[in-house]
Amino acid sequence: MEAASPSQSATRLWTPVLSFSGLSAALALAAGLALRLWMLKQYFLVNGDALIYGGIAKNLLRHGHYALDGVGSEIYPTLIRLPGYPLFLALCFRVFGMENYISACWVQIALELAGCLLLADFARRIAPAFLSRGAAHCTLWLAALCPFTAIYISEPMTESLTLFVIALALWSAARFRERSSWGPALWFTFAVTYAALLRPDGALVGVALAPALLIGLRRNEGQIAVSGKRLFRIAAVCALLALLPFAGWGWRNWQVFHVFQPLAPRLATDPGEDTHPGWERWVKSWCLDFVSTYDVYWNVPGDTLDVGKLPSRAFDSPAQYAETAALAADYNVDNAITPEIDARFGKLADERIAAHPLRSSLWLPLGRVADMWLRPRVENLPIDLDWWVYSHHNAETRLSWAYAGLNAAFLLLAIVGLWLRPRFWPSMLAYMLLRSALLATVQAPEARYTLECFPMLFALGGLALWCALGKSAELWRGVGKVRSPN
Repeated sequence: MEAASPSQSATRLWTPVLSFSGLSAALALAAGLALRLWMLKQYFLVNGDALIYGGIAKNLLRHGHYALDGVGSEIYPTLIRLPGYPLFLALCFRVFGMENYISACWVQIALELAGCLLLADFARRIAPAFLSRGAAHCTLWLAALCPFTAIYISEPMTESLTLFVIALALWSAARFRERSSWGPALWFTFAVTYAALLRPDGALVGVALAPALLIGLRRNEGQIAVSGKRLFRIAAVCALLALLPFAGWGWRNWQVFHVFQPLAPRLATDPGEDTHPGWERWVKSWCLDFVSTYDVYWNVPGDTLDVGKLPSRAFDSPAQYAETAALAADYNVDNAITPEIDARFGKLADERIAAHPLRSSLWLPLGRVADMWLRPRVENLPIDLDWWVYSHHNAETRLSWAYAGLNAAFLLLAIVGLWLRPRFWPSMLAYMLLRSALLATVQAPEARYTLECFPMLFALGGLALWCALGKSAELWRGVGKVRSPN
């Protein structure tokens, strides 16, 4: 008799567990709901970007204008944020009451849990048949209990909706590869379009996933090939539907501001506002981690520039330190970046870039990407920025290292999942690489910028985790046979 393969043995070993699949899914969703309710109670917060989105939503409802609040009762048109999230908030305000931000968080909880289910089904569809059900359950548990994504339901911001639409895009893409019909195609189109309407970088989802669909269209995963004319009609209609919202948004911006802007400006400034290119370039010449983003970049202009908070890498020599201190003193007179001060920042940046071109073009960008992927994701928790100083706050340091370890575990599981090469693994890898390349261009890193990759980490990690559980069971079964008497 032919011996069973390890994968087949693992499947038989875990069949009793799979018989409780409904209970497992219910428990995962209940645990995910409990985690999010606790996060909402502990960390609900409305400030910063949330107030910007909320202000636009209120003006849409009250005045019918896509605008921000000005002085007194004045409002002024804006294009600094795409319309995806303000429209979501406007719908929540219309249904649940004006400025009822907590209602948006409740809706985000529901959508995130729905996204967990979509990711579980996506993992089931891309995994080998003998691993599919187990991979689905592991993915569901990973997605439901991840604190890094769950905490963002407590803030009315774009992250939760982005995670949901990425999960929807993955699920509908897998459905479309199995059956190239209108339903999955339209869901995919909605998901990638709305992802880009939430944040400009959301367009990368479509860029990474669409080629995988096109490559598999005529083959259709071994099924009867779909006619070329029908596929062309689907692709043409979906492309048109995806472009229409941005054509409308771009036309509105042209009519109001006389600028071509089909997405949103990189520095979130309206036409005519100062962009401070010298300051931005100088920050980019030394900024490496979130501490600098929080302590320096977010405070200027408008607050004091404390030279004491700048890291040593911001100065290449004592003379450069003196020049930077003098520049900061001039800025601190009014806490404003005038054209003259911005030009001096730019000159200082040019000197630093010319002296160390490799540092500016390679090492700092790679360091910022590493910081966004690897640092403990505690930016939403009441933890001091110097979390690594154990003598200052023992408990916070331990929690931060635990978060760092958990983050590393998700990444390692995903790497193993990529090594197993499930369906869509090239597209998922392409998305993470494209996103990392884009993040290498930012001047002020934030760990939340890599959250959009977590739906893929969950699916890949679920497959890897199920394989690991199967191997462990096979090992323990072998140990049991050795110990049992003959």
